[in-house]
Amino acid sequence: MRLLFQHRGLRLIFIANLVSMIGSGMNTAAVTWFILQATHSEMSLSALVVLQTVPALLMLPFTGVIIDREDRRRLIMLLDALRGAVIFTVAVFAFRNRVQVWHLYAMGALVAAGFWMFWPTITALIQELSPESEFINANTMLLAGVQGGWMIAGAIVGFVYEHIHLSGVLALDAATYAVSLICYFAVRKGKITVKPREIPAHVGEDAWARYWHELREGVQYLRHKPQVVLLGISWAIFIAGMLTQGVTTAPLSDRILHAGARGYGWLNAGWAIGAFSSTLYAPLVIRCLHGRRSVMWAMALLALSLTLAPLSGAVALAVMCYILMGSGRGLAGIAISSTMMEVVPKHFMGRVQNTFFFIGTLLQLVTSIGVGVVAEHVSLPLAFAIIGAMYGIAAITAGWSVPAPAKAAAEEI
Repeated sequence: MRLLFQHRGLRLIFIANLVSMIGSGMNTAAVTWFILQATHSEMSLSALVVLQTVPALLMLPFTGVIIDREDRRRLIMLLDALRGAVIFTVAVFAFRNRVQVWHLYAMGALVAAGFWMFWPTITALIQELSPESEFINANTMLLAGVQGGWMIAGAIVGFVYEHIHLSGVLALDAATYAVSLICYFAVRKGKITVKPREIPAHVGEDAWARYWHELREGVQYLRHKPQVVLLGISWAIFIAGMLTQGVTTAPLSDRILHAGARGYGWLNAGWAIGAFSSTLYAPLVIRCLHGRRSVMWAMALLALSLTLAPLSGAVALAVMCYILMGSGRGLAGIAISSTMMEVVPKHFMGRVQNTFFFIGTLLQLVTSIGVGVVAEHVSLPLAFAIIGAMYGIAAITAGWSVPAPAKAAAEEI
């Protein structure tokens, strides 16, 4: 880990993610709480999650090729600038007391569109900058920055929201995107792309023909990698479950724990503390258990703690469950990303990631609506249990071994 922090570019990426996630964590919590208090409906939170999913379904089939073609640092800078501008615009409406729920829905959709391109891009950039022997530590460092920022946000948002309100939170978030953009600008100079594979002569110079060839090439790669596909399915379920939790956490504080915005802040802080603390032990666990088995146990921990959280009956116990959840989330995220980096060539990373991100967002579109209906009309604990069952399925697919096709049997998956 020390070796990675000596790398100027990786050190700046850590700082950029730490700062930007403070703003993003506060933004997510403040917007969720504002919408819940304005509508008193879990279905309104489901609508927010759905609107954050739709851009991914439209973008992910195309952005993987772009990520593998273009300078990933410049893509991230562009995404930071656009998302910061959108959030600042809504902050102005909030300062003037003219913000409406549909403004927040629109902001959520646009910022999510940037996120769905940002995350595979930053993962691919980390793979590009890190030595192969340091992939686990590099992912640990990335998650430490992300969850460190989220932990700080979770620790303060529930306490400052009543003082600075939605407008102040959004203004802070916009400022953190500016800091992040500056950090990425300083990562390196010039335009740098990963070395492209040779384009067969029959593809020609037409851009669309080249695009479809590269897209089919990514699909062909996965057809001969069954263990990568199974791990990717776990990744997709993990993404869907993690984002669907946005429908249930605020209602847990409001309806079951009766703890208000402060309780919601404590739950977010517990999640972030668990995820951040996982960076201290994740590399050791992954090396001992290996990648896929680490993912399996992390998903099982997520399933158990998520099912127990609404049954805790007290804020302190619920926070403990969220700490365990965050710990499982951190371990699973590091294990999946580092394993994928080890087995997927750099020039395929954008397309492979986007394939499973697309599946995850499609699944999230269904689960967020279903969980919202169950939470509002049937039972909030049952809604938690549904998400827990999703993580249980992800644990099974991560640990499921299948023989590789004869064509790829000699390769290590």
